[in-house]
Amino acid sequence: MRQQTGSGSPWEDVVGYSRAVRVGNIIEVAGTTAMDGDTLVGKGDLYGQAKFIFQKIEKALQQLGGSLNDVVRTRMFVINIDEWELAGKAHGEFFAGIKPVATMVEVRRLINDDLLIEIEVTAILQK
Repeated sequence: MRQQTGSGSPWEDVVGYSRAVRVGNIIEVAGTTAMDGDTLVGKGDLYGQAKFIFQKIEKALQQLGGSLNDVVRTRMFVINIDEWELAGKAHGEFFAGIKPVATMVEVRRLINDDLLIEIEVTAILQK
């Protein structure tokens, strides 16, 4: 069984992707940014962007029958690794009791110059 959910972005049809896909008990959430439609949430604020992204990810998981408790891996792509603690703080607020494996890497840039972080997750639902 395959389920998927979108964010409503016109780019999903142009590029051919979904916000999240569930196959069996696995949910993969695509790279998620702090864009809310055409509006950037938290311009210049890595911590604010990360918090908003984790909220978006939580909604996508819920739409497919999952939750943050099912997350086993997070991947965070930041444009300035020197600010890792801000991303880490937001991550800790959502996952302190869950403690998924986590990766954070610095990338040269993201699709919009005002984006400071992009996050993706993998969740495995408990049966």
